[in-house]
Amino acid sequence: MSTIQVGNAPCSWGSLEFEGLEGESVRYPQMLDELAATGYTGTELGDWGYMPTDPATLATTLLTRGLTLTGAFVPVALADAAAHEAGAAAAVRTAALLADAAARMQSSTLPWIVLADENGSVPARTANAGRVTPELGLDAESWRTFAAGAERVARAVMQETGLRTVFHHHCAGYVETPKEIATLLRLTSPELLGLVFDTGHLAYGAGAAGCSAVPGALERFADRIHYVHFKDCSPALADQARAEGWDYFTALRHGLFCELGQGCVDFPAVVAWMTARNYAGYVTVEQDVLPGMGAPRESAARNRAYLAQIGL
Repeated sequence: MSTIQVGNAPCSWGSLEFEGLEGESVRYPQMLDELAATGYTGTELGDWGYMPTDPATLATTLLTRGLTLTGAFVPVALADAAAHEAGAAAAVRTAALLADAAARMQSSTLPWIVLADENGSVPARTANAGRVTPELGLDAESWRTFAAGAERVARAVMQETGLRTVFHHHCAGYVETPKEIATLLRLTSPELLGLVFDTGHLAYGAGAAGCSAVPGALERFADRIHYVHFKDCSPALADQARAEGWDYFTALRHGLFCELGQGCVDFPAVVAWMTARNYAGYVTVEQDVLPGMGAPRESAARNRAYLAQIGL
């Protein structure tokens, strides 16, 4: 039996971290009920305040549905040194909730702090997601600031709560392309910061290389990958987004991140790679949709059925 377990996340129900999105996301009791009913055994936390922030209540909420807490997404504008102190405080607050709830649940799997840039906050990066050029990236000094901020957050989380931090490369943020991922990892300590590898964001962020970039990136970053997000990417929509100059949110609205098995990511190959490296723990399915988009429960069920077909 596979040691890889399968979770899902609030973003698959339209609960995203971005400010100002139109439409209502599904409230957490319904989301968790549907997540559990469609065959997943773990969930990420979602934005602070989406689920209960009292650890006892959170633990009970998850235990009654047979769910494990796998992590929490924490965005910080790491290129801005002035944002580091508040970002570290927010990450520690979130990590303390995760650690306390996991202890109450007697969980054998410790949740991750999933650190990311404050994606969608820099207009040029949002407008050019999926086709980022070097001119849109950070300069050397800004990279040093970004890396120092990431280490500061990860160090504070470890010292205060004992939890580990993984960085989420993400379209519409400053760490999107494979080259940018490599730069961040080179500038940060492996003892402090790992990587959550997101198949869909890697495929879109790799530009014209698309999903063909996924296998090489898995190998390139193998020693830093501690957690994996399963997300598919429609190559036809990715091509159209680049040709027509869509921004990140327009691409999402058109369904860029499609159901698993419907895009170009070779998930059997990804699973084989993970198995060969003795990956144990959770993968988290993320089919990012905007609030009110699609039919999340039905998509979650089809995604879970697809993964069962390939051995998960």
